[in-house]
Amino acid sequence: MNRYMFFIFFIILILSCKNRPKEFVETLDDGPDWSNAQQYYTDHITEAIQLMDSLSNVKVDSDAAKVIFGKVRKEFKKAEPYASYLNPQVGHRANGPALPIYLEDTGKVMNPFGLQKIEESIFEGEVSQAEFEKEVRLTKGLMNNLQSYITDKKLTPQRFFIATHQQLLRIISHSISGFDTPVSHLGIQETGISLESLYEVYQKSIQSLIRDRNQQLDTSFEKNIQNVVTYVKNNPDFDTFDRYTFIRDYLNPITRNWVDIRIESGLWEGVDNLPFNFEAPTFFEGDSFNPTFFTAVTFRNPTAEKIALGKKLFYDPNLSAGKNMSCVTCHTPEKAFADGIVANNDNSGNPLQRNTPTLINSVFQKSFFWDGRSPTLRDQISSVFNNEKEFASNVHQFSTDILQDSTYNQFFKDAFGKMSTKNTDIIKAISSYVSTLNAFNSKFDRNMRGEVADFTASEKLGMNLFMGKALCATCHFMPLTNGTVPPFFAETEKEVIGVPDTASNGQLDDDTGFYWRYNEELHKGMFKTPTVRNAEFTAPYMHNGVYGTLEQVMDFYNKGGGGGMGFDLEHQTLPFDELNLTDEEQKALVAFVKTLSDPDVDDVKEDVQVASTLP
Repeated sequence: MNRYMFFIFFIILILSCKNRPKEFVETLDDGPDWSNAQQYYTDHITEAIQLMDSLSNVKVDSDAAKVIFGKVRKEFKKAEPYASYLNPQVGHRANGPALPIYLEDTGKVMNPFGLQKIEESIFEGEVSQAEFEKEVRLTKGLMNNLQSYITDKKLTPQRFFIATHQQLLRIISHSISGFDTPVSHLGIQETGISLESLYEVYQKSIQSLIRDRNQQLDTSFEKNIQNVVTYVKNNPDFDTFDRYTFIRDYLNPITRNWVDIRIESGLWEGVDNLPFNFEAPTFFEGDSFNPTFFTAVTFRNPTAEKIALGKKLFYDPNLSAGKNMSCVTCHTPEKAFADGIVANNDNSGNPLQRNTPTLINSVFQKSFFWDGRSPTLRDQISSVFNNEKEFASNVHQFSTDILQDSTYNQFFKDAFGKMSTKNTDIIKAISSYVSTLNAFNSKFDRNMRGEVADFTASEKLGMNLFMGKALCATCHFMPLTNGTVPPFFAETEKEVIGVPDTASNGQLDDDTGFYWRYNEELHKGMFKTPTVRNAEFTAPYMHNGVYGTLEQVMDFYNKGGGGGMGFDLEHQTLPFDELNLTDEEQKALVAFVKTLSDPDVDDVKEDVQVASTLP
């Protein structure tokens, strides 16, 4: 095996072993023949591979390269649902961001490769022909791996329905946002390709079954597919594409159809260990996402009694060694569970290092703290207990001072069956409470669900900028708007954006962020991508609270982040330089972000208040 082939094998081996989907045991032996659908996926990944050979034989700066690249992406999109379901890591690498890749296993940094890097090379240039050909070879190696999975793994109802659900979300989060194709903007065209492909596979698998059981549903699905494909073909421009109308009036009818088709088929066994509630008719319902998936196994499905105890503990300063800090010290309900200041004080009255983020929807993450040092909510809360500047309490030593409140005896017995003797139960209860602080009833959500149609022209423009020209949604993924990457939600992204130390934008902040983990230059100044939901209530912004208004935040990004301000940032990860947004466009972005505010964050408090008054 030569050095090049060994390199390909090594990378694919690493990627293939991570975040593999859990398999499901099929109990239905009869039903549709899935072989034709599986062959469809096989044929199109094979065609993509063959086109990669053609791509390697043309000049990187030629028109032919652009044409062939478009064809490669088209074929890949048709195979992507099943290919990426079977091997999420390799699928994401094949169609992931054009950023350097840090290999935890070896401590080495690989140059980026994959379709997005090839796109960048073809459409922006500045790479040699030899570099281009290497990128193509590496990406083809990933596709070969995906091809072997598609060929070897039998398509089943469970795999088909899960893969399709993931692909429908990719349309919202990746295709129409510019994440898939940030340079060529082929994503709008590929949206139509993905939906046409879904219908073709449907025809090859379960259409006859659905027709027999519900002719009207089959007809509705066909009509809605035709409508959405026509809409995409008539509105191909990335910058002017109306995502508000597309999602609300064209894509959501398809997701509603698909839920009905899955139920009508009688083939769906159901799963509860994936990110989705598969029964939710759209991706914008209050229960579209499954908090259980995002929660550590030992903390899942909290009882109402644990939630009630957790809320009571959340407000109790006796948890801290100095009796002067509680969770609510930094996370106040009136401030959307943030605190409204640049940095809160530690237990000695001195400012903490970083700004306090909101806890609303915080459960939908795969890393916590700005520097990503905690992988779970439980670990995040434990870190607060252990931090000598915060609670300064031993996680394993029970905080007996809380028993000054005698009602705790009953709360603990209700939650755990006995009076606890360890702080780990306290942390479990607080985690249970925080995991319920979720809200998806904003003006945005209600509009997307079709319950109302009251977006102003400015709000609609802002949404289309957020998901389009301004590329906000390539980091703040729809619909959660945080950095947890759809559709697998296995990781929360961190970015280097070059935040300054003051609002005068004169000097780079010296906080190194995620650099602590590996001491790798690639990560210096890297921070977790937070949610944008309820941002109206959570000023000031950024990890250091440097900006007091959303207008300042938009100006920062419009200038191209720290790099655009002249800071030396070799590894800045923003997918753009200057945005060149007009004042009107920046105001529209602010107007849209405010639609992501829940009508009253008190709704969250009221929901939890019910639990806290249990007998």
